[in-house]
Amino acid sequence: MTNLDYIKKITTVLEKIETEQSDNILAAARLCAETISKGKLVHLFGSGHSVLPIQDVFPRYGGVVGFHPLMDPRLMWSNVIGPGGARELLWIERQEGYIQNFLQSFNFQAGEVMIVYSHGGLNAAPIECAKYAKDKGLKVITITSGENHKKALPNHSSGKKLGDFADILIDNCCPLEDALVPIEGYYQKVGAASTIATIAISQSFVSETAKLLQQMGFKMHIFVSPNVVEIPKDYMHEVYKSYTDLVRKNKN
Repeated sequence: MTNLDYIKKITTVLEKIETEQSDNILAAARLCAETISKGKLVHLFGSGHSVLPIQDVFPRYGGVVGFHPLMDPRLMWSNVIGPGGARELLWIERQEGYIQNFLQSFNFQAGEVMIVYSHGGLNAAPIECAKYAKDKGLKVITITSGENHKKALPNHSSGKKLGDFADILIDNCCPLEDALVPIEGYYQKVGAASTIATIAISQSFVSETAKLLQQMGFKMHIFVSPNVVEIPKDYMHEVYKSYTDLVRKNKN
């Protein structure tokens, strides 16, 4: 049988997350459940590839109403070069002062939660998002590379890194360079780790949040696959209405 290097190495990352980050994930779930049970929002922000775990939280089969994705198309690439390209995105997310122009479109309330994703934790967009949330009285959960947080030098003018704003810091347990698999004759490794790691972390705290909400007697609306035949066909209209009503209420 052929051994697949990437599968072996990413499995090691996931095992490390379970061993070392379970307490932080459970703490995040408790904070999310407390917030959602009070009719408030848990916001999620990331840029670049850090948008992917946000898209996997909600709207996603198994996702719970109460999680509120914040996605700026200028911080998501839809192309490699040219309009919507990666170079342009990388330039924008490093520009200090930009992100408040996006965030000012939302009404953040004390007692809510902001979850910020960034493997490196050094670019302006995630750092300033976390600071913006703290200034508004939100609790901040960061999902980042603990190794980066400990070892990398800050390049933001504040002298801060993303993890410095965390009430709860969840380490994605990925190496500094993110990629896992060495290739003979190259300094660069291949096989990125952080997307799978952060999605696993995200689905873990979403699942634990749902379990806690059930224990609290809170009625959840869960985004569901049409393959679940026990659910009425018009159920998804309830899910969308619940989400719409919640977001509208929290705009006031």
